[in-house]
Amino acid sequence: MSPDLSVIICSLNGAAGVDRCLHALAAQKDVELQVIVVDDGSTDDTSATASEHGVTVIRHETNRGLAAARNTGCEAATATVVAFLDDDCEPEPEWARELLDAYEDDVIGVGGSIVPCGPEGFMLGFLRRNNPLLPLELNLGRSEKLLYRLYLYVLRQWRPEEHHEKRDVYSLVGANMSFLRSALRRKGFDERFRFGAEDLDVCLRLPREFPGARLVVTPHAVVRHHFVPSLRDTVRRSRSYGRGCARLYRKWPTMRPTIFPGPVLVAALLIAAVFVPLLLVAAVVVPLLLYPKGLRLAASLRKPACALDAYVQLAEEAYGNVGYIQGLWTYRHLVPEPAMATAEAEVPPAATPVGSSLWK
Repeated sequence: MSPDLSVIICSLNGAAGVDRCLHALAAQKDVELQVIVVDDGSTDDTSATASEHGVTVIRHETNRGLAAARNTGCEAATATVVAFLDDDCEPEPEWARELLDAYEDDVIGVGGSIVPCGPEGFMLGFLRRNNPLLPLELNLGRSEKLLYRLYLYVLRQWRPEEHHEKRDVYSLVGANMSFLRSALRRKGFDERFRFGAEDLDVCLRLPREFPGARLVVTPHAVVRHHFVPSLRDTVRRSRSYGRGCARLYRKWPTMRPTIFPGPVLVAALLIAAVFVPLLLVAAVVVPLLLYPKGLRLAASLRKPACALDAYVQLAEEAYGNVGYIQGLWTYRHLVPEPAMATAEAEVPPAATPVGSSLWK
């Protein structure tokens, strides 16, 4: 019997998370799954743990990176739709069915909601209030002009939107996304992206290869993401995402640099405070104005600790900037693909219109 959905879990030393994720997949309702675990060079019991569940296990002898692991899983997939989960994810029972139900003739990829969970404490509360695993909304694709992107950035800080409906988006999130397997068959994921931005890269590329294709998020396809709720892990992730965005910028020259302005402004105030000590007070106050959400929640919920969210977000963005600058130097010799260099205005000659042919 042909599976309805191929689910690929990529893992590096995540045996416990793989076990939890596979238990959750075994509880999926009304869908036939093919489950593939790609062990990307683990030194723990990841492969053995996955094998105990009777799923397909493919092992890389050395760590090749997340994009390469995703491609390995795609090569073994047989269902029309291929979904991806991380080893720290736990899908809810209706997750697979909700993903599949969201596909229509012009939809090429579907993602769902990601809910942060883990040991209770301030950092988990911060991650819930400032979820780092949200899809990029469609308005981001309207223009790559720097002033427009800055406008969207400021708007997100002062008037954050909450979406609870099925909608088209600019990009899906790698921890809870799916695509038509036929769409990934041509190029797959760019294996130069070892971690960070490989999901955004494929979401930028596919609609250009298949004109008219849509990426959709359905909020009912819920995955619980088990974070390590610590400041150290949070800024580590931000730094890795920054490096991935730098590689993305090198590959797509039409993109604008991804530098967060808040840490730059605060750093300038701290330097200037050497000469004008009063500016040290401004450096402490400015984050509360740049990221006002935490201050508003502190007042409305009567939880003063929420005011610290501004400083955690400042640290996140600062590490994102550091990773981005490091990535610009590390990937300075990366040569963009010719078709990608003009992708904003052109579609590669081999492009295929999206439609029923992709479902074959």
